[in-house]
Amino acid sequence: MPRPLRIEFAGAIYHLMSRGDRREPVFLDDEDRKTFVRTLAEACEKTGWQVHAWCLMGNHFHLVAETPQANLVAGMKWLLGTYTGRFNRRHQYFGHLFSGRYKSLLIDERSPGYLATACDYVHLNAVRAGLVQPDQPLSAFAWSSYPLYLAPGQRPAWLRVDRLLGEHGIQEDSAEGRIEFQRRMEQRRSEGEAPEMLAALRRGWRLGADDFLQRLSEKLGRRGQSHERASERRETDTERAERLVQEGLAKLGWSEADLASQPKAHPEKVKLARALRTQTPMTRDWIAKRLRIGSSSYVAHLLRK
Repeated sequence: MPRPLRIEFAGAIYHLMSRGDRREPVFLDDEDRKTFVRTLAEACEKTGWQVHAWCLMGNHFHLVAETPQANLVAGMKWLLGTYTGRFNRRHQYFGHLFSGRYKSLLIDERSPGYLATACDYVHLNAVRAGLVQPDQPLSAFAWSSYPLYLAPGQRPAWLRVDRLLGEHGIQEDSAEGRIEFQRRMEQRRSEGEAPEMLAALRRGWRLGADDFLQRLSEKLGRRGQSHERASERRETDTERAERLVQEGLAKLGWSEADLASQPKAHPEKVKLARALRTQTPMTRDWIAKRLRIGSSSYVAHLLRK
């Protein structure tokens, strides 16, 4: 029986997981873990992926990634293949490192709450595995993105924290917001997770609202190839982003000329950039050009401040 095709579309969010072949370790030490994180960073640079959460265990990893372009398959092929090559060369091994197909669970990218469910599951994985002692904070486990949520100065550019913080009701990536996020995660840790939600994350192929399947069917039922569907999705996101820009300009009483003449780091530009990053999957490069901020890296710098 042929394997089902991977579902790809621009703006999709996935919970991804891959185990070692025969459940053997894929990380033998911290140097391997550093290599994987470095390889993930390169994959994000190549594909434009935005990572919302990750966690490295002994024989598997978890990753919650958003794909602004429809390139999950190409990105995962490069990530797993490149890390396998680097792992084998370092340890003088040969052959497969990961077992079979990686798991990909589609997360409802429009309905609130589902991204937080997946990311919290990933961040609490070390607790379920007994790698964090009861008297230790969750941040004591170093090999996940959770400690980076609490330490903005150490975050890589490809780790996107605003959407998860927003789903926790935290509007600003501030010291107060990070303390509140830490409090909420420790509370989640003490409460445990609902069995039905764990089952959906571990065995399902999608996680979303009641109309999520219908929306996916509409995406997949459109005529044309995957790149055509991605183009349609991008047009929809661009229209939504443009509406936010126009609403912001109208509220400020600015014209396009005003937008161009204002300083790159103007607080209102930063506020609008943050809204675009939170509410749309538009890239930093698009935001930089549309808001006349400069470069995508400068947008990232302003949003981290």
